[in-house]
Amino acid sequence: MPTPTKGPRLGGSPAHERLLLANLATALFQHGRIKTTEAKAKRLRPYAEKLISKAKAGDLHNRREIMKTIRDKDVVHKLIAEIGPFFSDRSGGYTRITKTLARKGDNAPMAIIELVQQKLVSTEAEAARKTKFAKDEKPAQAAAVEADETVEADAAVEVDGEPTAEAVEAEEAKDEAAEASDKDKS
Repeated sequence: MPTPTKGPRLGGSPAHERLLLANLATALFQHGRIKTTEAKAKRLRPYAEKLISKAKAGDLHNRREIMKTIRDKDVVHKLIAEIGPFFSDRSGGYTRITKTLARKGDNAPMAIIELVQQKLVSTEAEAARKTKFAKDEKPAQAAAVEADETVEADAAVEVDGEPTAEAVEAEEAKDEAAEASDKDKS
């Protein structure tokens, strides 16, 4: 369990702070970015990221957990239907805090908290190559080798002198695994 925050809370009482963070999170998910004080932005970041992690799962239980916090059904729908799937390949770091000029009236430090709009560099490179990274391929190669051994036993059957479709697929998979292992060696 995280250590409770010391000193005064945002807005005074714990109940007020909880409502304040819920309203900030609602505005963040509705607009994509909000300008607030640095203290509020820093307190909002883990709060919003937990909600996005729940939205990524998107099942009924997590939807109800989100609804406990965010009371606007349209924002909850946007969070689960759009924001959650957008971050499906990212394991954290959904928000960004950028410090700005101090507020004119009371010189309070201000910040902009926003949802990250860019995909990860590794995800974009993976999409461009249409492959997985080498560390992800090794377990797949081991599974392919095991599948080849089981398919080869079944593929020995020929119909009218022609190899079956399974035999052709097994040969192609075997060739791809061999090419991948040759690339790993070089």
